[in-house]
Amino acid sequence: MSIEVGNILPGKVTGITNFGAFVDLGNRKTGLVHISEVSNSYIKDIKDVLTVGDEVQVKVMEISGDGKVSLSIRRASADSSEETVEEKPKFQKSAPRNQEGQGFKKPYAAKSATSFEKKSPSQAKVNDFDAMMSSFLKDSEDRLTSLKRNTEGKRGGRGGRRS
Repeated sequence: MSIEVGNILPGKVTGITNFGAFVDLGNRKTGLVHISEVSNSYIKDIKDVLTVGDEVQVKVMEISGDGKVSLSIRRASADSSEETVEEKPKFQKSAPRNQEGQGFKKPYAAKSATSFEKKSPSQAKVNDFDAMMSSFLKDSEDRLTSLKRNTEGKRGGRGGRRS
C-alpha cells in the first residue's frame, strides 16, 4: 500500500524519544508519531505505552515537502472502530418539556418592586467586601501620605544625588 495522507498502515516502532516514537512503514520510509497522537488519554511517559519492536496501526496525517511523515496511532484506532460500529447520534440539548413530553416556554414573570428591596446572603457578602475594600483604600492612602511626607522632607528625596 502506498503512503498517502489518510491511509492506515501497519508499522513497527523503531525508536522512542521523549516527544514521540519513530515507526518504520516499510519501503525504507519512517514516520513520527507525536506523543499527543499515541492515545486519547494523557501520557506522561511514552515508554509506559510503547516499546521498540511493537507492531502498530498508524494513520498518515501529513507528508511534508522534505519527506517527513507525520503519523497517528489514536486516529488510526478511532477510524477502524468507526467502520465496525454504527455512528452514535450526537448529544443535543433539547428545550424543556412538560409531563406529556411536549415543548413549552416559560411565561414572562414580572418582577415586583419588593423583590429588589430584599437582600440575599450574597448581597450581604458584597457589602462586606465593599466595606473591607474601602477600609483597605483608606489605610493605603494613609501609608502613602506618610511615606511622601518622610521622603519629601529630605534633600533630593528618595534616590537623590549625594556630593
